Amino acid sequence: MTGRLDRWERLLERQMAAAPYVLLGTSTVLCLLTGGRPWPMLALAALAAVWIWLVPRGALYVAGLVLLIGVLCTQGLWFASFFGFAGYLHSWQYLKGKWRFAGVTATAAISVATYNGGLPEPTLTGILTFLFFTAAIVALVGLFSFVGEVTAERSAERKRMVGQLEATMRENAGLHAQLLVQAREAGVHDERQRMAAEIHDTLAQGLTGIITQLQAAHRTEDWRRHVDNAIGLARESLAEARRSVHAVGPGQLEAAPLPDALGEVVTQWGELNGVRAELTITGTVRPMHPEVEETLLRTAQEALANAAKHAGASRVGLTLSYMEDLVTLDVRDDGAGFDPERVGDGGGFGLTSMRKRVSRLAGTLEIESEPGLGTAISASVPAVTRG
Repeated sequence: MTGRLDRWERLLERQMAAAPYVLLGTSTVLCLLTGGRPWPMLALAALAAVWIWLVPRGALYVAGLVLLIGVLCTQGLWFASFFGFAGYLHSWQYLKGKWRFAGVTATAAISVATYNGGLPEPTLTGILTFLFFTAAIVALVGLFSFVGEVTAERSAERKRMVGQLEATMRENAGLHAQLLVQAREAGVHDERQRMAAEIHDTLAQGLTGIITQLQAAHRTEDWRRHVDNAIGLARESLAEARRSVHAVGPGQLEAAPLPDALGEVVTQWGELNGVRAELTITGTVRPMHPEVEETLLRTAQEALANAAKHAGASRVGLTLSYMEDLVTLDVRDDGAGFDPERVGDGGGFGLTSMRKRVSRLAGTLEIESEPGLGTAISASVPAVTRG
């Protein structure tokens, strides 16, 4: 639609540029056909054409054009009928303010005088008639010209709005492309972070347990049990790694609810590490959203892995508390402990992974520890039920 309107506007501009020549030519031909004097008329018409073609647009141009219209009107009535319109058009187009009405009034006076066969008779009736028709022509030309100006202003405003819209669309296209790139980069970063956390929670912990069992087998005569434990850990780690690649939750949660899955993890960890480990459940147990249960299970696995690797604890206790709005997991050990300020706010990768998992669910993770006094980890997440 916009392209068609632009084509029409360009066509109208060309027609307006050709209109004075067409009006001049039509007037000349009609005057010649009705018996006008050819040579003076043709000379004046040629002069008018050259004036329209060569003289720069402005007050001087309009004054000369009105004068030529007046002279040509003495050669024939048809110049007032047709070529006179060029005076109206160009007076309004190339003059400003009250000078517009001056040019239109002069052209109208020339046309009315030509139709009357000369200047009005010096009578009240003749003068009033002359003034009435002149004023009527000026009023009509002013009215239609004003309507044309309103239309032109609206067209210019439309062009400006279309230009702004196109610029906005180009800017939006650039922003859209930038957002796509950023979203793609963020997706890649998030996937890398997820894979890193999953690898740490599955392969790294499994390999740590395997190494621990093999070292124990090397130091004791009951090596077969430790080797069997290492083989079992390797199989579990491989299965969990495959599930992590496909973004599937922990296998323990598919086979049992969260309390039972935690109980299995705690029992297995205690047997593998020879440490007394207990799980306590408080509150009304109810199924939570899969992400909530996975976060709590992974937090427990990471806390137990840290206790086995760093704490040297003889006892570990876990408490899973179901409250009205929160589900809380507390992990305590009587191991070596550490100074949280020396480790840093985020801690190692395991602690950082726990914080990110809990924070992703708008939860909180608190760590309390002192050298020689053990460690307590508390993870609280919203109690979002399944379904």
